[in-house]
Amino acid sequence: MKDSRDREILRLAVPAFLALVAEPLYLLTDAAIVGHLGTAELAALGLAAVVLQTMVGLCVFLAYGTTGSVARHLGAGDLRGALTQGIDGLWLAVAIGSVVTVLGVLLAHPLVSLFGVSDHVTDLAATYLRIAFLGTGPLLVMLAATGVLRGLQDTRTPLVVAVAGNALNIVLNLVLVYPVGLGLAGSALGSVLAQVASAAAFVVVVVRAARRHGAPLRPDLPGIRAAGRAGVPLVIRTLTLRAALLVTTYAVTLAAVGARDQEVDLATHQLAMTIWGFLAFVLDAIAIAAQAITGRALGAGDVAGTRELTARMVRWGVWSGVVTGLLLALVSPVLGRLFTGDAAVLDLLTPVLLVAALGQPVAGVVFVLDGVLIGAGDGRYLAWAGLLTLVVYAPVVLAFAAASAGLVALWAVFTVVFMGARLVVLLLRARGDAWMVTGATV
Repeated sequence: MKDSRDREILRLAVPAFLALVAEPLYLLTDAAIVGHLGTAELAALGLAAVVLQTMVGLCVFLAYGTTGSVARHLGAGDLRGALTQGIDGLWLAVAIGSVVTVLGVLLAHPLVSLFGVSDHVTDLAATYLRIAFLGTGPLLVMLAATGVLRGLQDTRTPLVVAVAGNALNIVLNLVLVYPVGLGLAGSALGSVLAQVASAAAFVVVVVRAARRHGAPLRPDLPGIRAAGRAGVPLVIRTLTLRAALLVTTYAVTLAAVGARDQEVDLATHQLAMTIWGFLAFVLDAIAIAAQAITGRALGAGDVAGTRELTARMVRWGVWSGVVTGLLLALVSPVLGRLFTGDAAVLDLLTPVLLVAALGQPVAGVVFVLDGVLIGAGDGRYLAWAGLLTLVVYAPVVLAFAAASAGLVALWAVFTVVFMGARLVVLLLRARGDAWMVTGATV
């Protein structure tokens, strides 16, 4: 039985991990191609990427919330209801995407102006954003459709679409930026066209399944509103996580005692956070499996099975964190050379990465339990837990920064206080039974 459950976790987690890694390649591809246009174009792309990533991060509930609700209906034996939930999620993505597109196109220049960069870079970034925001609707549809398929226990189709979409993105960017001569605008247009094609592929898969099982395709306003309400707590959860990361970055700037120290600390922090984020993809893949498996088990009314599966996935999270932690510790002395030749940054990065390595097992458990509770539809608790964690963490890290604590100490606070607080609130919830609501709906 254990072997079959392990195989199920792997069946969902491995394609999910590969798809997660493929997602950032859209912007990485753009950066690699745009970088040859010039420094100003690359800087503009960086600013635009911050705006776009923030928007996508706030809308990730379209994938997470849909996964749990679809999986519940699947577990309850109501495949038609599962697909109906999925269609509602797609229409919600279209509605949000339409609003964000209009606002994004109109506010592109003011948004970029907030960063206080030169007029030339601002104009370039605004041009990129105006075009890139046209892909917001397709991008959000991709998120919602990914959630539908994950809820249906299918993580392979999102992987195939992600790989095909990135391949198309590379081809379109290369052609539009250089031979066609559109420059930075061509990069944005190539990404939008690739997103449209990927979204269309997802819609075809979901719509075919809906028709096959008699699920309605027309917009259902009560269903769309319900999906929107269910997503609000997950938006709050995401905001608290992003606020914690922003507070950490601010603390790094506050702790530095000189301009050179601040430059080194910020560069090192950015590299460490980038590496931490990449390793999170490994652990997040298990969390995605947890969302799908937990929703299906609770939909089927299997409380004992849910408890056993949760314990099993937590062990997976621990051991995955141990493996990623050991690997990070082993490569920490040389990993920085891939990104920079600055001796001061390299010297500081190694101890910071060792601290991050020690936090990996905790992160493994945190991400898994986060996925379990999302799959259970326990978004309201996650929102309050996120707010509590932020209230605990922010004063501590800012106090250390005010005392001019070094970057290593600040990363220790991030690992121990922030991740530790998340671990405590999630373990307390998981040990109880309040989150284990059975049936097709929460």
